[in-house]
Amino acid sequence: MSSTATDVVRLLTVKGETLAVAESLTGGLVAADLTSVPGASKVFRGSVTAYATDLKRDLLGVDAALLTARGAVDPQVAAEMAAGVRKALGTDWGVATTGVAGPEPQDGQAVGTVFVAVDGPALADSGSAGGGKVEALRLNGDRAEIRRESVRSVLALLLKELASEQTGNERAQDTERNGGF
Repeated sequence: MSSTATDVVRLLTVKGETLAVAESLTGGLVAADLTSVPGASKVFRGSVTAYATDLKRDLLGVDAALLTARGAVDPQVAAEMAAGVRKALGTDWGVATTGVAGPEPQDGQAVGTVFVAVDGPALADSGSAGGGKVEALRLNGDRAEIRRESVRSVLALLLKELASEQTGNERAQDTERNGGF
């Protein structure tokens, strides 16, 4: 269990929100990290490990034309995976991982090319853009290291969004308590 996973579960619990995970190259490691945290069952609804490209299309609703044109290792694919798992599992938040862990390149992408995505509620009043966010990564190391760093990165991206929303709310409350300053 990572401290990031613990913080994600804690913040989701405080907010009363839920999470679903769509994984490709991480093959269930994100879900495993989250479910190692005591109390995760309050916020974690489930995951889809869509390793095969057709499952990304059929289970997560990733656009078939996008997959044909660009392959599975693409920022838009990651965004659609996160949105698709959020919709399919009926959660407030969805996260996704797609990329190339190696040892060989895939879909014209080099080993270590990874995209992680978060999809969540619109956070108009918090200073966050809300909706979907994608982060492109260029990771070094062997297959296990790339997969581990992908897990860390997607959870860090989610934590940043959750903390941003939390900080925005706390800032608004503090401003009210201090006479609007």
